[in-house]
Amino acid sequence: MTTTDSSTPARVPTGRRRIGDVIFANTASGAGALILLILAGVAAFLIIQSMDSLRANTVNFFTTTDWNASTREDPAFGVAALAFGTVLAATIALLLATPVAIGIALFIVYYAPRRVAALLGYIVDLLAAIPSVVYGLWGVVFLVGQLRPFYDALENYLGWIPLFAGPVSATGRTMLSAGLVLAVMILPIITAMSRDVFHQVPQANREAALALGATRWEMIRMAVLPFGRPGVIGGAMLGLGRALGETMAVAMILSPSLVISPFLLQSGNQTIAAHIALQYPEATGYGVSALIAAGLVLFAITLAVNMGARFIVARRKEFS
Repeated sequence: MTTTDSSTPARVPTGRRRIGDVIFANTASGAGALILLILAGVAAFLIIQSMDSLRANTVNFFTTTDWNASTREDPAFGVAALAFGTVLAATIALLLATPVAIGIALFIVYYAPRRVAALLGYIVDLLAAIPSVVYGLWGVVFLVGQLRPFYDALENYLGWIPLFAGPVSATGRTMLSAGLVLAVMILPIITAMSRDVFHQVPQANREAALALGATRWEMIRMAVLPFGRPGVIGGAMLGLGRALGETMAVAMILSPSLVISPFLLQSGNQTIAAHIALQYPEATGYGVSALIAAGLVLFAITLAVNMGARFIVARRKEFS
């Protein structure tokens, strides 16, 4: 009487692939190719639609701050001020949101009780689902008014720093206000990705640090943060991409202005996305083409940021 070992896995024929595997592989490949085609189609559309205004433009599109694209005889417009405002607002949001997001993620994973951690995780996910127009309403109705005393204090104590030089805007609708609202918007993205990365730190690394006498913070500093650095950077870059393309929240807070101003407490600056949203309803002729050209610049900036994020994340096999 012969016995069979139930623990031996059944052999799978390797000579030919099942029809289901072939269909699934081809479908997945087609989906990946479709994404590339859509991306190339969007880029081609932006380039083709913007060529008329770029050919007719009488100034340097990348260095001029003026925007007068409605005149067919002498259209003159540039994206310099808009690009500066876009990058400035996104940078402020990134600098404010990243440390807070890392702290929240560390608290959820390593400090909070299980029930509290689960509740905070749900709240973070819900924050990511709130529409941007709601953040804009909250910013322009509530936050801007509450920040005015804080801005006065910044001018009094840190006014010698050019960024916080006065006079403070009477309305409070400044680039710093827009950056704060954007920081709240991208906070859930960075927090969620950092939380997932910190969950993947090998338990052996953490236990080894604790066994050597490290405190919990020393364990996080020596074992968790170095391991999760690529993932945190990738999450920050994804949040930066969201901030670069935000439209309604910024358009509701900032006053239309085409200047390059490094003063965060004064009115001024505008982003590409908000400028397009405000100008498009009344644009005609070269004006529409010029706005599409500005959108092409925003598309290139956002694409570069997201590609950089994917490159950083893919450097570690654990997160690729």
